[in-house]
Amino acid sequence: MDTRTAEDAVPQEPQGMKRTKLPKLYAIIDAGSFARAKDPCRAMAKFARALVSGGVRLIQYRNKTGRTREMLEQARAIRKAVGRRARLIFNDRADLCLAAGFDGVHVGQEDLSPAAARKIIGKRRWLGVSTHTARQTREADRTSADYLAVGPVFATRSKAKPDPVVGLAGVRAARGSTRKTLVAIGGITRANCRAVMGAGADAVAVLSGLQESPRQAAEELGKLLKKKEHK
Repeated sequence: MDTRTAEDAVPQEPQGMKRTKLPKLYAIIDAGSFARAKDPCRAMAKFARALVSGGVRLIQYRNKTGRTREMLEQARAIRKAVGRRARLIFNDRADLCLAAGFDGVHVGQEDLSPAAARKIIGKRRWLGVSTHTARQTREADRTSADYLAVGPVFATRSKAKPDPVVGLAGVRAARGSTRKTLVAIGGITRANCRAVMGAGADAVAVLSGLQESPRQAAEELGKLLKKKEHK
């Protein structure tokens, strides 16, 4: 017997429903980039403040190797640093998303299923899902995800074992496979971000391109993303 209440149930997104509106620049803070810092927590908090000062309004915290206590400490430091000036997304860990007071969770193909993640975070927080093929995008389109990510668009060194590069053609294929908000990720820089948007992405996720001079880089990316790219 199904004992779920109407409040627990998460209905499928109906055809024609408006896309969730994300900022065009989606910044990623990867804990691995701060592993050598004297105080990684403080370094990440400082970096997050610089991003927000540069106009970033959506940030994902990613830590693939840390222990739970470490991740929670770092996430809370980032939350405290940015306050409510930016939405914060926790990579992989729906449970820590709640514990750290984050605004959503992002899951990959080998992480918690979108349905399981949604059950934990509820209906109000954002749910993102990574995809790497048109088939995965079509499958994720049928979930309650608020946005889908596609990539890596270009070669990237931010992951130890990256998935195969999909290129701009992969972004176009993903755009044709979903009605949801589409975030492109992987090797995106100031030099190629407009081409990625022109291929159909609603937003771009950037990690390495923000590492040096984060405030200035965020400001410059923000200005570029406001311009229209001719396909």
